[in-house]
Amino acid sequence: MKTHVNTKVLKEVAVTVTKLLSLLACLFFFICSLSFLSDSFRILGGKNIGALFSNSELLKNPVVGVMIGVMVTVLVQSSSTSTSIIVGLVSAGAPVKTAIPMIMGANIGTSVTNIIVALTQASDREQFRKAFACANVHDMFNWLSAFILVIIECLTGYLETLTGKLVENIGADNVTDVKNPDFLKALTKPVTKALVQLDKDVLKGWAQNSPEFENATTLLRTECYQQSLGDQSCKFLFAYLGPEGFNIGETYIGIILLAISLCMLCGCLIGMVKILNSLLGSKVKGIIENVINADIPVQGLGWLTGYLAMVLGAIMTILVQSSSVFTSTLTPLAGAGLVSLERAYPLTLGSNLGTTTTSILASFAAGGDNLQAAVQISLVHLFFNLTGILMFYPVPCMRWPISIARVLGNTTSQYRWFALLYLCFMFLIFPISLFG
Repeated sequence: MKTHVNTKVLKEVAVTVTKLLSLLACLFFFICSLSFLSDSFRILGGKNIGALFSNSELLKNPVVGVMIGVMVTVLVQSSSTSTSIIVGLVSAGAPVKTAIPMIMGANIGTSVTNIIVALTQASDREQFRKAFACANVHDMFNWLSAFILVIIECLTGYLETLTGKLVENIGADNVTDVKNPDFLKALTKPVTKALVQLDKDVLKGWAQNSPEFENATTLLRTECYQQSLGDQSCKFLFAYLGPEGFNIGETYIGIILLAISLCMLCGCLIGMVKILNSLLGSKVKGIIENVINADIPVQGLGWLTGYLAMVLGAIMTILVQSSSVFTSTLTPLAGAGLVSLERAYPLTLGSNLGTTTTSILASFAAGGDNLQAAVQISLVHLFFNLTGILMFYPVPCMRWPISIARVLGNTTSQYRWFALLYLCFMFLIFPISLFG
């Protein structure tokens, strides 16, 4: 009898361990799929990224500047990359005033990844409602903050003046060499580098319309076969489809990579949700839900819970160096009912703050004669998010993004086609129409 009980316990432990390992594997490949999704959009965008920055007269319109920031971030699928590009433009001599609306737009564009992730949960109406609302709370905060602050900036020059005062004493002499604490990339690099490798110098060169990269025809790393015999750094699968292989063209490479990334993303998300539901019975799920979504159990300190969630969101984003990865991982958890919309909101606000570290580090790395302006535009990114938080978080009745996101979540659970319409309109049709 005792042996039978021991065997049963061991079997349950083995099943639980297997499920946990499967969950970690799904999470790992989900993060890899986000990297592939980002790379596929960069390849498909190509030199169009640079074309968005080329018309100087158009850039003087702040609304167009916001939409350029949105479009570039949608194309490169990373606000960290797009803000670093904008910082690079300023360090190359672009006016800070012109770049401020672009920084606001870059914040908006990053939330498209969350919505794509939420769409994969459309099969279950209740999960889809929660996931889409969680994805949109980030989106609504960014749109509302940009809408109000672009008006304030045009009328008062608030961000330009404030950040200008802060960088008055910054010069080339007091700069230290700093590096991103990119732990996540170190974990996923073996898999992502085996499939595709992009030349980031070409990407930034095209974005900044640099003459040095005018004749570059591909974003894929090239000269792979001119490396020394012992160097395997440039051996990746898509090299065989690029200019040094079958040369099928950038568009086809981008489409193939996009298809692979979407299949991986959907498969991993479905796996994660199913494993989570099987691991967490209704009782355990209820306990976790109550613990995560509960306030600090000390009288008079419950209001601090949201601010602690912000700090956690900022730290996690700094560690993984991507707000898209953090908020996209949060979306299926919200869909599964583990994280409430009220708790997801401060976590995404913290993530917005955490992602500003990339542009700040990029500004110091830029150096050169325009170092002061580069640091100033990276601080604009920080104070844009801080001002947005001060407007839409401390006073409970001003937390409009939660109310709007909940309405959108309820609408999409009833009319699932609305989610796709919303995605296309807000991140493609609306920004492009303003160029006309």
